[in-house]
Amino acid sequence: MSVIDNKSRNRFELEENGETAFANYHRNGLHVVIPHVESPVALRGKGTAGRLMEGIVEIARAEGLRITPTCSYAFTWFHRHPQAQDVMG
Repeated sequence: MSVIDNKSRNRFELEENGETAFANYHRNGLHVVIPHVESPVALRGKGTAGRLMEGIVEIARAEGLRITPTCSYAFTWFHRHPQAQDVMG
């Protein structure tokens, strides 16, 4: 399963086991602000949100995006994953 950029809803999405975890975003050109990450209750504690963040980083690298995480989860995830710092902006 891979993360998709649902541009019509301004969010990145990852579907697992029929549920969708997502990260809302505000985009201005190549700059993306992530103010909210949410995982359904059924997916919590299973690493889904982490896989969502990994997929977001892959998309950012492929498209040359710079990410500013304002959501506490996303901010902490980036802090714990220094290998993803190259997409922070």
